[in-house]
Amino acid sequence: QVQLVESGGGSVQAGGSLILSCAASRSTYRPTHIAWFRQAPGKEREGVATIATCGSTYYADSVKGRFTISQDNGPNTVYLQMNSLKPEDTALYYCAATFVIGTNWSRLAPSNFGTWGQGTQVTVSS
Repeated sequence: QVQLVESGGGSVQAGGSLILSCAASRSTYRPTHIAWFRQAPGKEREGVATIATCGSTYYADSVKGRFTISQDNGPNTVYLQMNSLKPEDTALYYCAATFVIGTNWSRLAPSNFGTWGQGTQVTVSS
């Protein structure tokens, strides 16, 4: 069972940048995708960005052009570079892993991801 540990959250003013890291422990089976999700108070958890082991990426419309997901295959770390941050980006950010294969499934749906980290808080002030 892979374990995930997030880091890099914090407080920033609108227009600023942050980079989040998700360190995945080595496991017998490597996840097919690792994603970032976020959940603001009183709102449902939503997908932000996903990266497949082959390097394909998927983004929510709300973050396209501002966020970039990438991975370092050496130490099994996934990053989320967040630029031009807005107050509405304020949330608890989680990374999650899945072993789902195939083509006909949503890469940004929380229900498709079975392993989750503890989360890291991002706060953007106006």
